[in-house]
Amino acid sequence: MNPEYVSTLLPAVEQAVMQAGEAIEGIYEREADWDVVIKSDDSPLTQADLASHRVLCEALEKLGEGWPVLSEESDPVDWSVRRRWPTYWLVDPLDGTKEFVGRTGEFTVNVALIHEHEPVMGVVGVPLTHTLYSAVQGKGAERVEKGQRQRIVVAEPASPIRVLASRRSGVGEVDALLDKLASRGLRCERVSAGSSLKFCRIAEGAADFYPRLAPTSEWDTAAAQCVLEAAGGSVMDRAGQPLRYNTKADLLNPFFYAWGGRPDLWCQWLGDAFTRR
Repeated sequence: MNPEYVSTLLPAVEQAVMQAGEAIEGIYEREADWDVVIKSDDSPLTQADLASHRVLCEALEKLGEGWPVLSEESDPVDWSVRRRWPTYWLVDPLDGTKEFVGRTGEFTVNVALIHEHEPVMGVVGVPLTHTLYSAVQGKGAERVEKGQRQRIVVAEPASPIRVLASRRSGVGEVDALLDKLASRGLRCERVSAGSSLKFCRIAEGAADFYPRLAPTSEWDTAAAQCVLEAAGGSVMDRAGQPLRYNTKADLLNPFFYAWGGRPDLWCQWLGDAFTRR
């Protein structure tokens, strides 16, 4: 898809993500306790998720492109239908609902445009700071804060390597991987971040490595993957292939590694970590 054409759609998507963030922020500030529903996959659902979902779906449909919208809060779409979609919007209205409920502030709004299995546009909004991370494939990545746009690029890894990891999922597997890196003479320092912010921290040079060795869904990663890749980083599964979207009946990602600069070094350091599935 032509990056110049995709760029013409970006302002409307950024505005929609900001509006969804405002809806979330209003609920976050108004209520001390939320009605939380536990979905069939054991993930939580709040009124903030649903409010953001409504804002985003309405805005994306108004763009008039006719592309389907697949949101985490949408009704399920059968694979027999979805497999025929060359282009569609992939949305996580509130990534990090557990962070929302836990009041860490580390939750995001995510919208990606998927074309031929790749994210070609990604917008990640951080409601409590009114910050956007925004990218179009082939056009670079930006952080938008208080109306100011700043180009962002990944950093080359230094010592210690700044590692982002989930607080709750795959902790033992990540510990084992970091022990392996330490045995190869690499010093690692854990850096805290929740939700898709992990990708964005790497994209802006504030961290180096995010190993995800626990389940994620496609809407969790697509927008932020676009931001990181446009900033010069990489997101690879354990077979050494970039994450791809809408290629199978389920919407789960394989385990993956995300990093900033110097892919040659990362492939060398991870070594046999790429051989397991």
